[in-house]
Formats: sequence, C-alpha cells, structure tokens
Amino acid sequence: MQTLKIVVTGPFSSGKTEFIQSISEIEVVSTERNITRESERIKSRTTVAMDFGRITIDEELILYLFGTPGQKRFDFMWEILSEGMLGFIVLVDSTRPETFREARRILDTFRSYSPVPYIVAANKQDLEDAWPAEDLKIVLRVDESVKVVPCVAQDKETVKQVLLELLYSILELMDQEE
Repeated sequence: MQTLKIVVTGPFSSGKTEFIQSISEIEVVSTERNITRESERIKSRTTVAMDFGRITIDEELILYLFGTPGQKRFDFMWEILSEGMLGFIVLVDSTRPETFREARRILDTFRSYSPVPYIVAANKQDLEDAWPAEDLKIVLRVDESVKVVPCVAQDKETVKQVLLELLYSILELMDQEE
C-alpha cells in the first residue's frame, strides 16, 4: 500500500476546508476557530493549524490531504505541513482578485519548500463573477506547463478532477525518475 501526502493551500477564505470536506472519506480533522473582524462586525471561522482528510483511491493507494491555514499569522505551519508532501494544490477564490497576489506569494513559498508537482485550482467557477481558469493562469504568472483547473470546492466531482490532475502530474514525475 502506498500513501501520498497532498497539501491544499491558498489565501484566507479560498475554500480549502470545504475542498477537503467535500471529498474526504473520513470526518475531516479540523482546527477551525471562530474569528471576529471588528471592522466589519462579521463572525466567521478560520483554520489555525490544519485540516486533515483521507481518500482511498484503491487497495494500493491512499491520499492524505493536509489543508493549511490561510491567514499570514499562521503561516509558520506551512513549512511543517509541507514536509513529505508529494504535491500541492493552490486553491484560489476566482471571484476575489484582491487575493491573487497573496495566492502567488503562497505558490512561490511552497515551491521553495520542495520541487514537487503542483496545480492551481480555480475555485467558485459556478459564480457569475469568477475569473476563467485561463485568465488566472496569466494573472498568477504560472508557467505554461502548470495546470489551472476550474472547480467548485463544494462539488465532489470537480474536487476529484483537481486531485486527479495533480495525481497524473505526480505519477508522470515518478515514471521519469525510474
């Protein structure tokens, strides 16, 4: 049996927890806590350490999904969570262009931790004001070989497609190394 560690990262509120919850076969271990933004007087939740989920692909392969916190004050967890990863996903909220610069910073940070395959998941593609995946590829300045996959974090099928695309990239790299 082989296990693969995949990290799901991205800016605050990009959908990382929902992404993992929609596909995990176990109840997601989550470290979400309530936060209050005084300026906006809204209450929401944020991941403070990690989210953890698991998917059995077949009797030979299990994926472990580790979701990172998105807020900068918790970014000390990123390097810890990246240890041993075989690939990562940068989840981007396609409707919030003000987070694209942060997404690029996160992508660069994770690339500096390990030269593993990665993809960008363009979340919230079901919404009218979502940027198309191809436009995100341009604005995030990702290499032509990097896949930008449209998804909806609440939809198991599109999440599965994102994970499959990353798995194909990981398996391709493993074949090259043999």
